Amino acid sequence: MFAALDLGTNSCRLLVARPAREGFEVVDAFSRIVRLGEGVGASGRLQEAAMARTIKALRVCAAKMRERNVTRWRNVATEACRRAANGDDFLARVRAETGLVLDVITAEEEAQLALSGCASLLDRARSQALVFDIGGGSTELLWLNLAGAGAPQVLAGASFPCGVVLLAEHYGGRDVADETYAAMVADVMRTLDPFGAASDIGTAARAGQLHLLGTSGTVTTLAAIHLGLARYDRAKVDGMWLTADQVVAVSRQLVAMDFAERVRHPCIQRGRADLVIAGCAILDAILRLWPAGHVRVADRGLRDGVLISLMQAADAEVRGALAR
Repeated sequence: MFAALDLGTNSCRLLVARPAREGFEVVDAFSRIVRLGEGVGASGRLQEAAMARTIKALRVCAAKMRERNVTRWRNVATEACRRAANGDDFLARVRAETGLVLDVITAEEEAQLALSGCASLLDRARSQALVFDIGGGSTELLWLNLAGAGAPQVLAGASFPCGVVLLAEHYGGRDVADETYAAMVADVMRTLDPFGAASDIGTAARAGQLHLLGTSGTVTTLAAIHLGLARYDRAKVDGMWLTADQVVAVSRQLVAMDFAERVRHPCIQRGRADLVIAGCAILDAILRLWPAGHVRVADRGLRDGVLISLMQAADAEVRGALAR
């Protein structure tokens, strides 16, 4: 039994799975919004209330891993722990209070694991793809060459400090006026623009040879709203395509809502109601900088990539033992 735990700036998520003929079969899962990175942008430190919320969620994860008799696992932490001055103290506290050891991974490894988790959704009919992961504390971009057989070739990759929590804390996320939303988009475009300027990604977009693949909660939420789902349904969202016009239409719909309307929406959790517009602004900026016509939606990513790497390592050990 394998487990992958992803502690991000906004959420704590766990997948427990066993190997299957094609990939893996999910046995148990857990997801809770913990806002670990709340206030880090302003203070540079994890706050006591955020750490307490997170440890409570991690205790649930540890219990599930024991109950499921997990034998191989990896627990990773991302931008909030990378950024916070007291990140090491928090990790020590997590180990003491839950028994879990967290690996703080680099932005580069985070992007590679997310790519591994969603690579099967890349459209080989196009020669290039831009994979994006809009997180709570950062946004990761990977530009890929899909031409030829074999694994995609990473042409460029970068991580940017423009996640939904940081953006919402700076501009506000509850009541967002049109001009505030426009300022968010412009801010993100300035941050991301050097990535495209240093590459030829714009040429591929204009030639119709680029598609976008999004692994974030932002893009899955927009997809569910576009479909008009009465409640979020992963089976209907994962792998679907959205046109750029559909993304813009849903974003405008969300900006026009007040906070109470977003809280009541069945596909937006209360804990995301003040963050979803910041996510729209980041995605809007990506589409304006690199106007690919379509976005593919992935309800998979970092945790899936961690599970795949764990299972591949286990297979390699078995083959090595048999060879001896």
